[in-house]
Amino acid sequence: MVAVGLWGAFLGAPAIWVLPVVFPLVMAFGGVLGILGVPLPYVEVGIAISAIVLGAMVAMAAQPSLWIAAILVGAFAIFHGHAHGTELPGAANAISFSIGFVVATGLLHLAGIGLGLLTQWPNGRIAVRTTGLAIALAGLVFLGEALS
Repeated sequence: MVAVGLWGAFLGAPAIWVLPVVFPLVMAFGGVLGILGVPLPYVEVGIAISAIVLGAMVAMAAQPSLWIAAILVGAFAIFHGHAHGTELPGAANAISFSIGFVVATGLLHLAGIGLGLLTQWPNGRIAVRTTGLAIALAGLVFLGEALS
């Protein structure tokens, strides 16, 4: 989720706010699917691949069109939301729980945006791209765990 903010900041306006808005909106939809028990195969794999791909987008300084970036972010958001929805504790209020994970996601996006603003300086650009690489590598570890 930090990678979404990083990539948005890296891409600049309007992506700096479009991507971090698309993700929680679509994630909330995925959360509803999870709460309702609608099956979604390979959720953990999808989450791991999201870290790999989004981290790689930052690491490679990829600059696709805004709509491609938004579709990519939105597709991955469904997996994240579904995972949250299926983890709803039995005694929890679904609305409060959902608001909580959407707000937490927004804060992680803001953290990514804050770090991503370092791209204004040459060394900051290197730091952001390196962070993207670290996220992608962590995603590879998660993918290995999800597949084992």
